[in-house]
Amino acid sequence: MDFKRRAFAMVLIFTAFTLSASAWQGEGVSGDQTSGYHMKVVSRSTQAVDYRRRGATRVDIKGTDLMPAVTGEAKVESKSGRVEVDTNVKNLRPANSFGLAYLAYVLWAITPEGRPDNLGELIEKDGKASLHVTSDVQAFALIVTAEPYFAVTQPSDLVVAQNEIRKDTLGGIEPVNVNFEMLPHDLYSAQVAPIPDPIYGVNNKIPLDLLEARNAMRVAKDSKADHYATATYDRAQKLLDRAEDYYRRKQGLGPIGTVARAASQTAEEARVMSLKRQQEEAADQERQAAAQRTSDAQAQAKEQHRQAEEQRKAAEQSKAQAEEAQSRAQTEAQQRQQAEEQQRAAEQARSAADQARQQAELATQQANQQAQQAELARQQADQARQQSENEKLQMRTRLLQQLNQVLQTKDSARGLIVSMPDVLFDTGKADLKPVARERLAKVAGILLAYPDIRVEIDGHTDNTGTLAFNQKLSEQRAESVRSYLGQQGVAQSSMNTQGFGPSQPVTSNDTVAGRRQNRRVELIVSGESIGGAHALSTNPAPSDDQRPASVPTSAPPQ
Repeated sequence: MDFKRRAFAMVLIFTAFTLSASAWQGEGVSGDQTSGYHMKVVSRSTQAVDYRRRGATRVDIKGTDLMPAVTGEAKVESKSGRVEVDTNVKNLRPANSFGLAYLAYVLWAITPEGRPDNLGELIEKDGKASLHVTSDVQAFALIVTAEPYFAVTQPSDLVVAQNEIRKDTLGGIEPVNVNFEMLPHDLYSAQVAPIPDPIYGVNNKIPLDLLEARNAMRVAKDSKADHYATATYDRAQKLLDRAEDYYRRKQGLGPIGTVARAASQTAEEARVMSLKRQQEEAADQERQAAAQRTSDAQAQAKEQHRQAEEQRKAAEQSKAQAEEAQSRAQTEAQQRQQAEEQQRAAEQARSAADQARQQAELATQQANQQAQQAELARQQADQARQQSENEKLQMRTRLLQQLNQVLQTKDSARGLIVSMPDVLFDTGKADLKPVARERLAKVAGILLAYPDIRVEIDGHTDNTGTLAFNQKLSEQRAESVRSYLGQQGVAQSSMNTQGFGPSQPVTSNDTVAGRRQNRRVELIVSGESIGGAHALSTNPAPSDDQRPASVPTSAPPQ
């Protein structure tokens, strides 16, 4: 009897939520429930258990339609003020089977109120993964999602597995619907910058923590965290740079993983902060626009009232004049005819006033219609301009990515700067090496797809040798590049060259490495179609008296 009473008590205390695996593919809730950048609120139900009663129990882990072969179990043990969850899963496919954007599996606890709690990363190896974690949440459902990195704060909609109540699971089951936010999977792929293999290097040699940190920075930048959460974004970038440095110097998985995971967490903080500030900014703009509309409407109503008042006063004045004339006509018989004529004149004045009032009202209506048409035309013009700017930005980004695959390229106010190191030229000569011709041929093929592109070709040297030799060498190297691009079909009229000699170093010439960086040829690519109509520079090369004096040396020419 005691056992039956305890079982009945557990049925009353424990709560649960039910969901089939296919329900994860249901429709989201629209309208005011939509929130966040690329977020959507979805209504889902799942199986949850209240684990506040001390003791251990188990639930099964089963795959959804996205990955039905997944199986496993979770042991949940309730202790004083906390819950320990020991999860083991098998038959997992690598996370990047959903696309290069996905690198990790995350175990989530979903509370009955719909709040997701990131319990930690399930690191897949040979299809298996396990995680032992302690949580303050004591009533929850367990789900497993594919994510771009471990530090995400909202689950994606790629739910590959979820818990399922077993017959021997302690507690009763009561179905309850839960609403919680999920990120659509295209947020990490189609709607952000693409992930080329040569850049992100998705392979088994690079530590997973470093790949996730790179991915986290990519997603944070797409959410404009570099603009709306600059300090946090810069801190994440510095952590990623340090992890990259540890990896290049082979410092070991421990130091690399520690710094890389910190970079992922900081990037996620920057992304969430950016989304919040963008929402606040949009709300402020809407409030300002509403206030301006109210002010304009009040001013227009005030002006209409003033005009109507003036017309009323004019009509009253005309009426007074008519009444005075009529009074005089009654007392002076000899002037009756004149009074009658004045009365008719007054009537005509009233008619004219009514007609003027009607015309004024018609004019007001026409003015309102014209104002509405002007506002509509302005909105259409703004939309067209915004669309044009977006197209230019997309084309600029695409051109930057294409050029970056051939030569190192960066964006700047002058345009896209394509850098050719001096290793592409023979020492001390302007002759292009075969590898330089091969890369320039690819650059030419890319530029031919953008008809209005302008290219300024600048040659630079270090300060080794005489100033006159360096100036001439920089001009000859720039001209060699221009000549070869012209042979590949790039219009000569769209290119010009300049030689700067050693006058514009990018770093100190005191070291071999510094001089190597200063010896370069730069292609500054600009044009209206990529968002910058930069004309070709017409500045001549500096004269001998304008050039800085070089340091005499006996080193061979470059």
